[in-house]
Amino acid sequence: MTKIPPLRWGILGAARIVRRNWQGMRNSGAAELVAIASRDLEKAQSLIEGLQAEFPWPHLPTALGSYEALIARADVDAIYIPLPTGVRKEWVIRAAEAGKHVLCEKPCATGAAELREMISACSRHGVLFMDGVMFMHDPRYQKLRHILNDGSSVGAIKRITSAFSYRAGDDFAGNDIRSQVALEPTGCLGDLGWYCLRATLWAMNWEMPRRVSGRVLNDGTSIMDFSAELDFSGSITAAFHCSFRAPKQMWFNVSGSEGYVRVSDFISPVAENDTDWELNYKREPRAAGPGVGIEALMFARFAAEVASGAGNSPWAEISLKTQVLLDACERSARTGLPEFLE
Repeated sequence: MTKIPPLRWGILGAARIVRRNWQGMRNSGAAELVAIASRDLEKAQSLIEGLQAEFPWPHLPTALGSYEALIARADVDAIYIPLPTGVRKEWVIRAAEAGKHVLCEKPCATGAAELREMISACSRHGVLFMDGVMFMHDPRYQKLRHILNDGSSVGAIKRITSAFSYRAGDDFAGNDIRSQVALEPTGCLGDLGWYCLRATLWAMNWEMPRRVSGRVLNDGTSIMDFSAELDFSGSITAAFHCSFRAPKQMWFNVSGSEGYVRVSDFISPVAENDTDWELNYKREPRAAGPGVGIEALMFARFAAEVASGAGNSPWAEISLKTQVLLDACERSARTGLPEFLE
């Protein structure tokens, strides 16, 4: 991994995913974790103590009892924000106004208008905005891009399909934050479908579809099971399914005029899977990794983007396209009518 100046990080909140990104920062060689803030100081302290015992930093990160205290610190360059979507906007904007670069969990906002405000704040204050979609930094996707672009392996894209699901426990509904509409208004569509939409846009080189038709496949106010169809120009179509009720799966398939490519674990490499992808029934053996996970690669990429100049980064526009598409899927499901995008 290319040596780049490390960024000094703060984490805003004590969500479960902090454990994964604590290790990602540590392994990246491009980060120093300065502090973790929670509204409950003891919670931040307990989280730090547990993770430090398991995966120590050379210098113990500081526990803080308020988000404001973290944002005010002069020794923090960037802030990772895994707060619930329903309360995230304020803290992204406040971090940007304090001159902090922002790594934002997904879905980024409750809607595209809100995300535009967040991105605008980052742009005004010259800081980087990136969302936490780790698979975008997986080296596999550079190779898969060559396969899609070579004109012969897959040929002209005709159909893109994907699925991301896992079966939540009986106590999930109403208890888990992801099922609470005030905090996570798009449920599994935002939590899981964001990845399917991102992979579809990636395959299409960020071209947006012309028409979207979405369906909520469960009763109740929280979206627990969702599917959608997307129509692109040139008679290219896509579909995805995401669910908190179906067995665990995370596959992605691109079919073309000459063949197909399928990734069985497109979001994150699964240890039990010995295949990076399947191209026309030929399996590509799992490549020897760089010694770090995709979380570490994400933090290294973030540092590299900051070093090269945040104003040239495409990541905010990629996030916005994903959000616009997610919003269209949800509106279609709510109205029962297709959504047409310009």
